[in-house]
Amino acid sequence: MQTLRLIPDDDGIARAATLLARGECVAIPTETVYGLAANARDGAAVAGIYQAKGRPSFNPLIVHVPDLAAAQAIATLPPQALTLARAFWPGPLTMVLPLRADAGIASLVTAGLDTIGLRVPAHPVAQALLRASGLPLAAPSANASGRISPTNADHVLAPDGGLDGRIAAILDAGPCAVGLESTIIGWPEGCATLLRPGGIPAERIEAALGQPLARHQADPAAPNAPGQLTSHYAPNAPLRLNAEPHPGETHLAFGTPGPLTLSASGDLTEAAARLFDLLRRADALGRPISVAPIPEHGLGQAINDRLRRAAAPRPTA
Repeated sequence: MQTLRLIPDDDGIARAATLLARGECVAIPTETVYGLAANARDGAAVAGIYQAKGRPSFNPLIVHVPDLAAAQAIATLPPQALTLARAFWPGPLTMVLPLRADAGIASLVTAGLDTIGLRVPAHPVAQALLRASGLPLAAPSANASGRISPTNADHVLAPDGGLDGRIAAILDAGPCAVGLESTIIGWPEGCATLLRPGGIPAERIEAALGQPLARHQADPAAPNAPGQLTSHYAPNAPLRLNAEPHPGETHLAFGTPGPLTLSASGDLTEAAARLFDLLRRADALGRPISVAPIPEHGLGQAINDRLRRAAAPRPTA
């Protein structure tokens, strides 16, 4: 298969919408990372996502919709979810919600669960495609399963960990602004719970709700939201965290200048946007990687979450 690289103008968006309607997979830009989109109502199309990524079938997918009304046609939003939707949609927030019986979503999307992860992306190209296609789009990150998430089109098509030749097309809209996947909130025990830190700091969500979020201890063998596998976002090279550089390592700095610094000024927003790109650049050098300590607050929680999963032992089978 030849993967088309589409310009995100009216013609490119229309072509991508046609491919999606035919059951093909198309990589699309969002403000977080590039996603691998398919029609969430077409089981065969969703299976194409799993096949292209080599993704475990028990790992649920996030569905992208254009607005709150479209989300309400698929899931039931409790009052707290409506509060968060009005505060943060469109934007990098996913909510895991009770699936409506008449939603028509393919069972592969939810991995057999009775809940579904929904997001309204803010990226104008993603919005244009959702409206042009008229489809809810299942869209995990557009990379081989477990590898570093893509924040530009070249990452999606990279020979190592990319999807060139496995998918129909990519809409190339340049780099992603946020650079980290969405924050995921759910209500597994009836109270608002942080299922995955991400592009919106937990503190902002807590402020919108007027109460603290519960924290969820995920079971990697039975995830109830994306991004909960123990080993994920992984480079080929071994990774040391909270580390000073050793001879023979490639070091990702934070708060100091350097050839590979996440942020010389210690800015967590800049570090989040640069994380996956710098992990790829470091990995390409073929040496072990060390990463400077990152503060565990604000977006630092999401950065450290991704780094811990990237450093975790790799699956052996």
